[in-house]
Amino acid sequence: MKQLTIVGLGAGELDQITVGIYRQLKETKHVYVRTKHHPVLQQLEKEGISFQSFDDTYEAHDSFEAVYETISEKIIELVKHENILYAVPGHPLIAEQTVQLLIKKGKSLPFNINIIGGQSFLDAMFASLQIDPIEGCQIVDGTALQKDMLQVRQHIVISQVYDAFIASEVKLTLMELLPDDYPVKVVTGAGMTTESVVTVPLFELDRAVELSNLTAVYVPPVEDETLLYQDFSKLRDVIRMLRGPNGCPWDKEQTHESLKRYLIEEAYEVLEAIDEQDDDHLVEELGDVLLQVMLHAQIGEDEGWFSVDDVIRTLTEKMIRRHPHVFDTVNVENTQQVVKNWEEIKKAEKEASGNQDVNSVLKAVPKGLPALMKANVIQKQAAKVGFDWDDVAPIWMKLQEEIAEFFSEIKSDDKTKMTKELGDVLFVIVNLARYYNIDAEEALQLTNEKFKKRFQLIEQELSQQGLDIKNVPLETLDEIWEKTKLKYK
Repeated sequence: MKQLTIVGLGAGELDQITVGIYRQLKETKHVYVRTKHHPVLQQLEKEGISFQSFDDTYEAHDSFEAVYETISEKIIELVKHENILYAVPGHPLIAEQTVQLLIKKGKSLPFNINIIGGQSFLDAMFASLQIDPIEGCQIVDGTALQKDMLQVRQHIVISQVYDAFIASEVKLTLMELLPDDYPVKVVTGAGMTTESVVTVPLFELDRAVELSNLTAVYVPPVEDETLLYQDFSKLRDVIRMLRGPNGCPWDKEQTHESLKRYLIEEAYEVLEAIDEQDDDHLVEELGDVLLQVMLHAQIGEDEGWFSVDDVIRTLTEKMIRRHPHVFDTVNVENTQQVVKNWEEIKKAEKEASGNQDVNSVLKAVPKGLPALMKANVIQKQAAKVGFDWDDVAPIWMKLQEEIAEFFSEIKSDDKTKMTKELGDVLFVIVNLARYYNIDAEEALQLTNEKFKKRFQLIEQELSQQGLDIKNVPLETLDEIWEKTKLKYK
């Protein structure tokens, strides 16, 4: 049976190769290297060791994925005819995609794979930086760096930062998590006699030093807690402390029930920020809504029922399940089909859960909605099964009918009946708004805001005149009101 031997060429110099690997290189007839662009190979040539490289493969393809796939296939074809030795930079099992492909494919091929380790660039990096990876260390690929994968509380070593373009991409990714002037170390030729370790502010990463295929970037762990304020785990720690033994008395006393009203209030303040088109205000108010979610989740964790992890997992599962046109093979042509699929999936979920009220079209109406919004949702749900007017004229007639009934109850001075009849009037008005594609809740909010602005203009004018609004007759207030309508429509 033929054999493929894979060895590591160390971090850069001949002295970093083990005696065993050196002997393998000297004694093997057919030596192949992924690339000849490695300092140790020049020294090996002087030792009389010859080899063939796959550098021409890099020139024949546009992506590294295609290069690595092609190299692995070529090696497999070679091993079918003879025993070969394949040498790669550093350690064969660290940042070597061709080796991983060979291991995966070799399981079904008629030859043995023998991997002999070598000194990786990490050994030299840890020595140069004098860090202990057991404290927590991430080794990531600079050519595929993503913000979400990084844990800035740990040591971070970013490999393959071999040119200014990659360095620029790494810089921009890190700057989403760290200050522009955060100090990072650029290490080139770690462990070699020509080793270079340069500390630069993050914003200069792509232009301050010379980069090569022997360059890696080291990001020290964040020690300043304020730099972690955008980190979700930090927020979770803060909420846990607030509810902890030495936390805030108010936060510790809260329950799901006591927090109910705050969630409603914060949601409305978000709507206000949206209406103001004030991004800073919106960020703050969305944070307040998130605070309510975190407090409820922490209460659930304190009581041993659930945690924020359960909240996030449930939400993620639901979003994937209800968007098969994104995460599966379902095709949709428009928004209407998306909504239809959503409702059908939602109904199927409730049926699977054994919900006895699933057949009611009004079951989906949230109980805690404000009255105008709830009326709108109820009417929309009823309209889905055909319980709706086709024309606006009957709605106007129904409004007149309900107003007449309200006047009738006014004469009887029965507050209970008056309240019910006024509710009927409002319900029909919501139906009118829905027919004209107007959000009744939003319409009333706009009117509230308009009234507030106009009334404040009255107060300002009276204040300028040195008058107290409490002592001004209604006729005067009406005159000023008409003026304000011209200023604020």
